Amino acid sequence: MKEDREALRQKILGARDGLSDKVRQAKSISVMQNFWTLMGMQQWSTLFIYVNFRSEVETLELIKKCINRDIRVAVPLVEASAVRMIPLLIKDPEQDLVPGYYNIPEPDPKKSLRLEPGEIDAAVIPGSVFDIHGGRLGYGGGYYDRFLLNDAPQAKRIGLAFELQVVDNVPLEPHDQPLDILITEERIVNITR
Repeated sequence: MKEDREALRQKILGARDGLSDKVRQAKSISVMQNFWTLMGMQQWSTLFIYVNFRSEVETLELIKKCINRDIRVAVPLVEASAVRMIPLLIKDPEQDLVPGYYNIPEPDPKKSLRLEPGEIDAAVIPGSVFDIHGGRLGYGGGYYDRFLLNDAPQAKRIGLAFELQVVDNVPLEPHDQPLDILITEERIVNITR
């Protein structure tokens, strides 16, 4: 199973990495439009949002727009030695983010306040492979799975993906945490779990 998961992850990431910057930006805009359609039906006041890295669905404009709409936004600070993430509130991604774990942009702990994970209404999370049943393959570290299970089980789990990352069935393991909602450039999938 591990070999199947890794082969699938590499295949899908290769396809995602093959998108041109222009295509990825256009698809990201469509994903964000679908996100705002969803937000129009919700009363969430505090979001935990990943900061995009490499070829992921872009989130910086989403973060800025949420902050401008008085939605509290926390982003992950990776504490690699403890294999965990800490949600830190930010007010301006251009000022508050610095290169962190694997050079992924993270909040500067000197400028950002810690958010209690129990205050998170919804977590917007990345991944490599998704399915419409709530399955998600991350990047292999288990950071989001542990965070959702142990720290923020109450948070609605929203995966952002490009349609090319969606497969029929993700090969799941017991520790994999399911999504509640999947948003791509083409659709919003509400998942019953």
